[in-house]
Amino acid sequence: MNIRFLAPLLALALGACSIAPSTPSVPSPATQPDAATTLSAERAARQFVSVVKTVEPVAEAECRARTRGMNCDFNIVVDDRPGQAPNAFQTLDKAGRPVLAFNIPLIATVKNADELAFVMGHEAAHHIESHIARQQRNATAGAVIFGSIAAITGGGDQMVQSAQEVGASLGARSYSKDFELEADRLGTIITHKAGYDPVRGAAFFTTIADPGNRFLGTHPPNAARIEIVRKTAATLK
Repeated sequence: MNIRFLAPLLALALGACSIAPSTPSVPSPATQPDAATTLSAERAARQFVSVVKTVEPVAEAECRARTRGMNCDFNIVVDDRPGQAPNAFQTLDKAGRPVLAFNIPLIATVKNADELAFVMGHEAAHHIESHIARQQRNATAGAVIFGSIAAITGGGDQMVQSAQEVGASLGARSYSKDFELEADRLGTIITHKAGYDPVRGAAFFTTIADPGNRFLGTHPPNAARIEIVRKTAATLK
């Protein structure tokens, strides 16, 4: 287990609608949590360390069982930058090692260890499912298609470049909802194998803003995510 605080690594983590290498996947809550819903600092820290110790080896084993040649040595980091809403994301460091990042507001506001374990399993699943690489391929394909259309229709260099940027953005977002549901499903399995309750953990979705089913939205409706967790959990022993 390796837990450290996030520093230069954040340079690799782009915005929620950007092209890889980051895959932020926990939307911010609609409102900031009040003191009544926030764990004490000591209790939150102990819970986080306990969950990491339990979930990380399970996620690593699942990664090795499902992939070939993939770096499955997860590095757990804490994002301690001030003024953030609760968030977690998966990214890669410069050497290609998978990183699971959790900021302090998220660590402090989850209701229980099951929620934290589910979020951790979900983020690990993004790496196991190769979502960053798949997002990059989608972005590249979108840029090529839109740029080619602009060129064929007589657009100048500036128009072609703009079309490529739009295509890359649309391509990167085209399957993002599917990626989230895939990560929810595999995250459910990881959470269960680690000894936590994924259905109880998925109650985390009831505390964050529901993105609904917006056109080109990056996240599916919370109800759909909870449903896939329930269906997956029902198949597990």
